[in-house]
Amino acid sequence: MAQEFPTLTNDLLLRAARGEQTERAPVWVMRQAGRYLPEFRKTRETHEFFEICRSPTLATEITMQPIRRYAGLLDAAIIFSDILVVPQAMGMEVIMNPGPHFTDPLNTPADIEKLPREVDVEKELGYVFEALTLTRKTLAGQVPLIGFTGAPWTLMMYMIEGGGSQTRQKSKTWLFKYPEVSKQLLARITDICVQYLIGQVNAGAQLLQVFDSNAGDLSPHDFSTFALPYLKRIADEVREGLKARQLPVVPLTLFAKGASPSLAASAGYDTIGLDWTLDPRDVAKLTDGIIDGRTITLQGNLDPVVLYGGREAIEREVKRMCNAFHDARGGACKAWIANLGHGITPGVDPEDMKFFLECVHKYSAVPSS
Repeated sequence: MAQEFPTLTNDLLLRAARGEQTERAPVWVMRQAGRYLPEFRKTRETHEFFEICRSPTLATEITMQPIRRYAGLLDAAIIFSDILVVPQAMGMEVIMNPGPHFTDPLNTPADIEKLPREVDVEKELGYVFEALTLTRKTLAGQVPLIGFTGAPWTLMMYMIEGGGSQTRQKSKTWLFKYPEVSKQLLARITDICVQYLIGQVNAGAQLLQVFDSNAGDLSPHDFSTFALPYLKRIADEVREGLKARQLPVVPLTLFAKGASPSLAASAGYDTIGLDWTLDPRDVAKLTDGIIDGRTITLQGNLDPVVLYGGREAIEREVKRMCNAFHDARGGACKAWIANLGHGITPGVDPEDMKFFLECVHKYSAVPSS
């Protein structure tokens, strides 16, 4: 059964995720609790990255920083954590300095034997659950709390590459050279992601997002083979697991950056995230009705670099984005969550972030007739 939490006073995000028409677009930003904020950098001076992730008190503090700074402007909090806590739960060592580095990545299929057959998600990732519960209580119903995980393919890529990679040569070689072993590894990661996401809802998450940041590295055929089946499993099994545990069946978002929107939509999530290379009018035509005849909510999709362009550019581009999403829904503000097309970057002036949020509030609202 679900825990008792303070009553939510701003449900704009959840209504939009359900495909409803809203008075304006809810807005939040990927990596909104991050290095562009001086208060975040101050915390990092004395605490290592994964130390913050593993401390419910520190993770809550970091999660709340943008909520406090942009009071009344942000429509969601997203728990401060990292997608790579899943490989850590599988026994792999990851160091953040400044980007992720695996001390002992998977080099050959034989290396999979080093990973535990079973992972006790409650034991290994309980600190995330504690942070979610503490944050949900600290939010006191101001805005919904988002939980998340990395997608199986993106996590597998990191586990094999040992960190970021421009070509994904090692991980993609596995797909072509060891396809069945790759599928077995993807299935094991999927099992953990399902348990992890169900645990996040039990702990207080009100919406879940799956980040497949490297989806665009796969051809449509390879995405359909090595990503889509596992994304579908997550959507189906998380919903089934929530129902079985009498927990709220929260909205699910998939951000499969660079993947075909119609393929991403076919995974069965309530919302799909768009990067800035996609026009929502085109995506709506491709995705509406693809699953049970329903409208799939779209999230995005301002180019993050616009936030460096000055106030005039920010206002102009936000207005253009809002018009495009309104056009996609026949002139209505419906089934749309405003966001950037990827995470906010460290050099952004926090005041320009504030102006972006203010512009979304202003231009996403459609006057009632």
